[in-house]
Amino acid sequence: MKSFACGDVVPGCDAQFMSTTDDEILADVRTHAATAHGLNELSADVEQAVRSSITVR
Repeated sequence: MKSFACGDVVPGCDAQFMSTTDDEILADVRTHAATAHGLNELSADVEQAVRSSITVR
Protein backbone atom coordinates (compact mmCIF):
# COMPACT_ATOMS: atom_id res chain seq x y z
CA MET A 1 0.00 0.00 0.00
CA LYS A 2 1.24 3.50 -0.83
CA SER A 3 0.38 6.72 0.96
CA PHE A 4 0.70 10.46 0.55
CA ALA A 5 0.15 13.26 3.06
CA CYS A 6 -0.81 16.54 1.39
CA GLY A 7 0.86 18.42 4.24
CA ASP A 8 4.21 17.20 2.90
CA VAL A 9 3.66 19.51 -0.09
CA VAL A 10 1.11 22.02 1.26
CA PRO A 11 1.96 22.88 4.87
CA GLY A 12 -1.05 22.80 7.16
CA CYS A 13 -3.17 20.45 5.03
CA ASP A 14 -4.24 17.31 6.91
CA ALA A 15 -5.49 15.31 3.89
CA GLN A 16 -4.01 11.85 3.44
CA PHE A 17 -4.36 9.40 0.59
CA MET A 18 -3.75 5.66 0.33
CA SER A 19 -3.85 3.43 -2.72
CA THR A 20 -1.97 0.65 -4.44
CA THR A 21 -0.41 2.80 -7.18
CA ASP A 22 1.10 6.26 -7.56
CA ASP A 23 -1.31 7.04 -10.39
CA GLU A 24 -4.36 6.28 -8.23
CA ILE A 25 -3.00 8.56 -5.51
CA LEU A 26 -2.38 11.30 -8.09
CA ALA A 27 -5.96 11.01 -9.35
CA ASP A 28 -7.25 11.53 -5.79
CA VAL A 29 -4.76 14.35 -5.22
CA ARG A 30 -5.94 16.14 -8.38
CA THR A 31 -9.53 16.08 -7.10
CA HIS A 32 -8.43 17.23 -3.65
CA ALA A 33 -6.22 19.99 -5.07
CA ALA A 34 -9.15 21.37 -7.07
CA THR A 35 -11.68 21.30 -4.24
CA ALA A 36 -9.47 22.17 -1.26
CA HIS A 37 -6.74 24.31 -2.78
CA GLY A 38 -8.31 25.82 -5.92
CA LEU A 39 -5.78 24.17 -8.24
CA ASN A 40 -7.58 22.94 -11.34
CA GLU A 41 -4.36 21.48 -12.74
CA LEU A 42 -1.22 20.19 -11.09
CA SER A 43 1.92 21.78 -12.48
CA ALA A 44 4.80 19.48 -13.35
CA ASP A 45 6.63 20.73 -10.24
CA VAL A 46 3.71 19.96 -7.94
CA GLU A 47 3.17 16.54 -9.51
CA GLN A 48 6.86 15.75 -9.02
CA ALA A 49 6.68 16.91 -5.40
CA VAL A 50 3.68 14.63 -4.83
CA ARG A 51 5.39 11.65 -6.48
CA SER A 52 8.53 12.27 -4.41
CA SER A 53 6.49 12.34 -1.20
CA ILE A 54 4.58 9.07 -1.80
CA THR A 55 5.70 6.42 0.66
CA VAL A 56 5.19 2.66 0.85
CA ARG A 57 3.49 1.36 3.98
